[in-house]
Amino acid sequence: MVAQKSRIATRRLILLCGIAPAILTVALALYRPAFLTQLDGRVYDAMLRSTPTSAPGNRVAIVDVDEQSLSSIGQWPWRRDLIGQLISRIRTLGASVVAMDVVFAEPDRSDAMALASGHTNFDAALAQVLAENRVVLGYAFTFDRKGQPSESCVLHPLSLPIVEAAGGTDEHPLFRATGVVCSLPPLARAAGMSGFLNAVADSDGVLRRIPIVIEYDRQLYPSLALAAVMTATGNHAVALRAANVNATSLVLDRKSVPLDGRSNLLLRYRGGNGTFPHVSAADVLQGRTPPNLFEESIVFVGSTALGAREVVSTPFDRLFTGVEVQATAADNLLRQDFIARPDAALTIEAATVLILGIGITLLIARVGLGLGSISAVVALVALWLGAQWLLAANGEYLSPLFPALGLMASLGAATIAKLKQERGRADLASTEKELAQRIMVQSLLSLTEMRDAETGRHSRRTRQYARLLAERLSGDPRFREYLTPARIELLASLAPLHDIGKVGVPDSLLHKPGTLTADEYQEMKKHPIYGLDVITRAEREAGARDDIILAMAKDIVYTHHERWDGQGYPRGLKSDQIPIPGRLMALVDVYDALTTRRVYRQPMSHEKAVELIVDGTGTHFDPAVVDAFLQIEPLVRNVSSGAAFVASDPVVHEPALS
Repeated sequence: MVAQKSRIATRRLILLCGIAPAILTVALALYRPAFLTQLDGRVYDAMLRSTPTSAPGNRVAIVDVDEQSLSSIGQWPWRRDLIGQLISRIRTLGASVVAMDVVFAEPDRSDAMALASGHTNFDAALAQVLAENRVVLGYAFTFDRKGQPSESCVLHPLSLPIVEAAGGTDEHPLFRATGVVCSLPPLARAAGMSGFLNAVADSDGVLRRIPIVIEYDRQLYPSLALAAVMTATGNHAVALRAANVNATSLVLDRKSVPLDGRSNLLLRYRGGNGTFPHVSAADVLQGRTPPNLFEESIVFVGSTALGAREVVSTPFDRLFTGVEVQATAADNLLRQDFIARPDAALTIEAATVLILGIGITLLIARVGLGLGSISAVVALVALWLGAQWLLAANGEYLSPLFPALGLMASLGAATIAKLKQERGRADLASTEKELAQRIMVQSLLSLTEMRDAETGRHSRRTRQYARLLAERLSGDPRFREYLTPARIELLASLAPLHDIGKVGVPDSLLHKPGTLTADEYQEMKKHPIYGLDVITRAEREAGARDDIILAMAKDIVYTHHERWDGQGYPRGLKSDQIPIPGRLMALVDVYDALTTRRVYRQPMSHEKAVELIVDGTGTHFDPAVVDAFLQIEPLVRNVSSGAAFVASDPVVHEPALS
């Protein structure tokens, strides 16, 4: 029951950690801080570039006042009668509408000289051409209260009602201009139709959308592209519908044009600059074009020549000319080939963030990090591929950015929570294992004390000696890698077990007060083997393998009577063949035996014991271990001073001490 409650609490923690980032991401998706808006724009650009798109239609073309035209005809701007000739020639070549990406805001500078010499008024000549042909003039709105007064401009507003959805917000679905830079009134009246040229890039400098309708002086006005398409097709703007704060649509007769919350059209670019057919204005004027070149086309007149052009950055090209922006918008309108954000785009994106965040968190909580992480990767790929397919197949853009951010944030937070949980379990398991080890050591030590109290006390003292000696020896480069702090602690905790094998020695030998016979001594020498058998049997029955604790315990028990010169027992190991724990225990075992009072003799003094140990350097003991012992012998003396116990160990004549 306790374990089940713990699992439930852990899952709740993981769920909380995973869902919280998803909720935060939903808030970011709804409020869209500037840096994420720009990042989302980059994502949109990348998806747009990777989405297959059809070539531009044959109903839009551009007559380009290019470098060739300036070289042939002269500096821009040209005389108005020459521009009139260009318009007439374009119409002769079959154009249904000519849209001028040019603003004629001032009188022709050549008119004053022409009138003085009795020549024709060039502005009047252009006005006559405009009146005789289907031409849409351009103008530009301003938003800083600069520009010409509205009464000095002849503009062509739309009679367009704004239909708002029930429960709509107070947000106005249009940009509101404060001024205008327009063409001369006689020219605008003669043309009979005009449209604005405004196209403003997003905050990162990339032009992804242009306004289709702008409000000025309480009336609505079309863009140049919209005005040209309406003139060419005869379609009329019926209404502007505001679905919500983020989506509107323009109704052209029975066709709907999806727009954003400010009546901007997301442009479906066909490629980089030069995508649409460009014909040099010089070629048109000088008759070097095929007949019917522009049959039933909307022809935009603009300039790509250096010094006379306006360029913008788009998802496809950093030097995209303004006239081609208008051509792209007109092409989208003609072909009804739009990119749109669904009316409920924000709701869908926010819901996707929550679904993915909660889903991946539940998976991690229930099935673990492995399958949860794989599922997150699969979901991430599916998310991007799904968004790409939706854009390519339906022209609808749902941003994968915020769902992806939410998914990764939930995955990261849930992973941290899961790892913390696993770390907690590992720490608990380690603590429990350490406790079990202490219980095991204490139990085995208690077993030896039940057989012989002094053997138990001897084992406890050797724990302190072993720790002091191992800590000093760890400073020796030859032992530093092995004697880590963890191993030193383990060695000290296992040191009391070195004589555990004496539980297998008969009491008659263990408690004999006198000297052992040769046969009895041989029996006594078997206690390392008995100790190894005890630990090996416990290891086998517990099913433990490659356990570092049991491995060190076996080294201590089995090799603490080996000698550096190979004369020890039970195996006769020599020098570096003896494990490091065995070498340390050999010294501390002998020191404690010498300095402890026995029933048959007084304890040896600390100085005498040290002298005998030094005499055993290179024979009984590892010289490096002896050196370390000599450095800590004052500390060892302090531990030994409390060892005034009466022992009943039998007399055992060790060769090094005889």
